[in-house]
Amino acid sequence: MDINELTIGQAKELAAMFGAATQQASGTFTPHIGKRCIIRTYASGVFFGEVAAQDGRMVEIKNCRRLWSWKAKEGISLSAVATNGVSGSTNKFSPTVPTQTVLDALEIIPASDAAIASIDAIKDAVQS
Repeated sequence: MDINELTIGQAKELAAMFGAATQQASGTFTPHIGKRCIIRTYASGVFFGEVAAQDGRMVEIKNCRRLWSWKAKEGISLSAVATNGVSGSTNKFSPTVPTQTVLDALEIIPASDAAIASIDAIKDAVQS
C-alpha cells in the first residue's frame, strides 16, 4: 500500500481508527474506578471516596469526604492511612458530599477494608 495513493475515504477510516485508540487511552484510565480510595491532590487537599472517573489529573469522586487532619493507626503516610486506617480523636473530616471533582490529583491510593471502616467511623468535623 502506498500512502500517497490513499483515497479520502481510506484516510478517514485510518484517522477514525487512530482517533478511537487515543480516546480510549485517555479519559477513564485507572484501575481504581468503583473502588473507595484516598486521593491526594496538589493544592486541594486529601479526599476519600469512590472513584467514578478519571481524566489525567481530574478525578470524579462519589460519596466524597475531605480529610482535613488525621492520625494513621500505624505509620505516618497516606499510604499507611489507606492500608491501616486512622485512630485517635484528632481526626477531622468534612461531611460527605454526593459527588466532587478534583482537578489536581497526584495519587490515588486504594483503601483496605480496615481503613474504610475506620474512616467511615469518624464523625463529621464541625466548626465551634
